[in-house]
Order: sequence, then structure tokens, then C-alpha cells
Amino acid sequence: MEFAEFGLNDGLLEALGYMGFVEATPIQEKAIPQILEGRDLIAAAQTGTGKTAAFILPILHKLTQEQDGHINTLVLAPTRELAIQIDNQIQAFTYFTNITSIAIYGGSTGGDFSQQKKALTHGADIIVATPGKLQSHLNMGYVKFGHIKHVILDEADRMLDIGFYDDIIKIIKHTPKSRQTLLFSATMPPKIKKLSREILRNPSLISIALSKPAEGVTQEIYKTHDNQKVPLIDQIIRSNPDFGRIIIFSSTKKNVGNIVRSLKSKGHNVEGISSDLEQSEREAVVNRFRSKQTKIIVATDVLARGIDIKDIDLVVNFDVPGDAESYVHRIGRTARAESKGLAVTLVNRDDNYKFRRIEELIERKFKFLPLPENIQNIKPSPNKSRSSGRHRSSNRNPRNKNNRNKNQGNRNKNRNKNRNKQNNKHKTKG
Repeated sequence: MEFAEFGLNDGLLEALGYMGFVEATPIQEKAIPQILEGRDLIAAAQTGTGKTAAFILPILHKLTQEQDGHINTLVLAPTRELAIQIDNQIQAFTYFTNITSIAIYGGSTGGDFSQQKKALTHGADIIVATPGKLQSHLNMGYVKFGHIKHVILDEADRMLDIGFYDDIIKIIKHTPKSRQTLLFSATMPPKIKKLSREILRNPSLISIALSKPAEGVTQEIYKTHDNQKVPLIDQIIRSNPDFGRIIIFSSTKKNVGNIVRSLKSKGHNVEGISSDLEQSEREAVVNRFRSKQTKIIVATDVLARGIDIKDIDLVVNFDVPGDAESYVHRIGRTARAESKGLAVTLVNRDDNYKFRRIEELIERKFKFLPLPENIQNIKPSPNKSRSSGRHRSSNRNPRNKNNRNKNQGNRNKNRNKNRNKQNNKHKTKG
């Protein structure tokens, strides 16, 4: 289905044409008509399916007909990066209209705060905000959401993972009950269902390829120990010189810096993005990656949610994510819009259980690929054996248990012997 068939405003269609958007994706094809009808909606769609356009285009079409000088639409997003990304896309779609929007997020300067306050009091058409920062503005008493007609929660599962449930409920209470509410989430855990019952009215449900990797992703899995990971990544990158953009996912902020330093020492053009950086620095890193000034970016899951960049050739899971759905989000950064991409996952001994859960989720059993011979020869770090050493000395061994009982018996015998000596001494004195 083409965008022209939805009956959207001519200015929006003109902007879509300039951006090269002609055919709607499945989530757009299913969501746009229902949103235009005014239905509340729960949409389950993974990263890279075009959900931002799915929820914002019908809202923009309505805005071209009903601007009243008040805040019309509130979009909540889990991270600053994603809020900025959504706002940028809104501005691109509205290039030929007079619709206004602003992104509101933490870590801003005083000047940014004044601009945010002005937009919240004088009324931008669309507010895109992180829940924590918006709640700070609401607490000051000058924000008026009485005219809001649409509330959109993007990546709702990630917002709840971060701990924004209570903030979301408080924010929603500031909006009219007659609003249209749209909830977009990559997964549908019980807490999302609970939230939807609290804030949506008789919603339609759309599910698009939930928790299944895109068909264009080639998934390669290697069994490694930690010392082998960076050398293997280095070798994969060097053997694919045509790869233009690469994302490496780390489960911890600490590891981001370690990976960046290790790859830099091997001559790679790499930067890391973590909460240790100021907001302006993080935006600069993403912009350099987007413009291909930086080839490799290393990030944690939460921060990488805001990196919506096409043509990523390689995704590396430096370690297996803690929940199976995150695996799908990570590798969904490549092979977007029916393109091809490579996803490499490095599994050490501690990751086996987590990786089995991924296989169950995506209903696929993987075979570990053989490591190159030069990588096989890299030995694990000696300090990695401490945990296994503790296990070997465990008293679960029956022989250890017998020895422990024997030693205890000897201690009791000696104690009784000493006690008898003491008694005999007292008797002699008497």
C-alpha cells in the first residue's frame, strides 16, 4: 500500500516524496487507518519496522485540520536520544506545514530549560519528552495539558524497564480522559498489559513479527572466552573491509570503554557512547557515526535505542544480553527495510543459559561456528579460573563431607578429654 492511498495531507505527502517514502511498511499499513479513525491502539512491533511514521503521520494529518494554539499531542520516549530522533523525524515530515514540535529531556543547559518551559506554557503542537524530565516540569505547576488530544508511548517496554511506570501514570493523569492513546512496544510482558488496562480504552491490537529477527540478518554464533573476543571482532572487521557502519553492544557501561580502547589499539576508527558523556558529546558521537566519520560505535542497550541509522552492516553482541528480547532489538539494527546484514554473537561459558532462552524465543537452534585457528590459540586469563576453583573445593563432595565429619568427631573427642581432666583436677583438690 502506498502512502498516497491513506488520504494524508498534501504537505505531508510532499515531504514523504522528498524523503523517498512511497510504500508503507506492514505496521504503517495496519496502524495508520485505525489511528485516523480515532481508535486507541496497542502495537507490538520490533525495531526497524517503521513505527515512528506509523504513529506520527496520522496525528500530523489531524493536526493540519485542527490546530488550536494549545499542545495537541504528547509523545513519551525512554531516552533522550530517542526523543531527539522522533522530534527530528517530525520536523522532516512537517517541512511543508506550520506544525511545531519540541523535544524535552534531561541533561540540558539553562537556555534549553527556558525554551522547554516556553513551549510547555505557550503551546508547541507536539511535545516529545522523556518521562522523568517532563515530570520535573509538571511538578513546577505551569504545564497545562488540558487540551491534549493524543498521547503516544513509544518503546513502552523499555520505559518500564528503566522504571518510569509511576511517572507515566502521573503524567497521564494530567491529560483529558477523552484523549486518544497509542502504545507501541517491541514486547508484551505482563507489566505492559497492566499499563494498557490503566490508560487505554477498548484498544485495537496490532502485532507485527514480534520477537523474530528480520530475514535479511545472517546470524553467526561463536563460543569464546573473554580474551578471544576483541581479537575475533578485529579479524571479522578486517575480513569485511566493505562494511561501512558497525555497532558493538555491551551489557555494561564499564565494558564500553574497555572495548573502545582495545579496538583503538588495533587501529580501528571507533567511539563509545555511554552515560559518562555529556548529552552534547553523545549527540556528537552519534552524528559522526551517522555521517560515517566514525566507522564503529560501542554502546549499551538503552543508549543504542536512540541510534536509528540505516545501512548498518554489522552488529556484534560482545556478550549475550540478559533478556532474550534484547537480542532481537540488537540485531534488528542491521538488515533494516529489507536490506542484508550480519549479526555476530560471542557466547562464553556463563552465557549458555541466556543463549538457550534466545533460541527458544526465536524458535531456532544454532550451531557454534569454529573459531579461526589463531583465535583458538589465545588462552583464557588465569584469574578467570577462580570461580571454578571455588567450586572444586566445595564441601558438596561426599569425601569432603566425610573428612569434615571426621574432623568434627576428633574435635569433640578432644573437648571431652579436656573436660574430664578438669573434673579430675577439681576432685583431687576436694
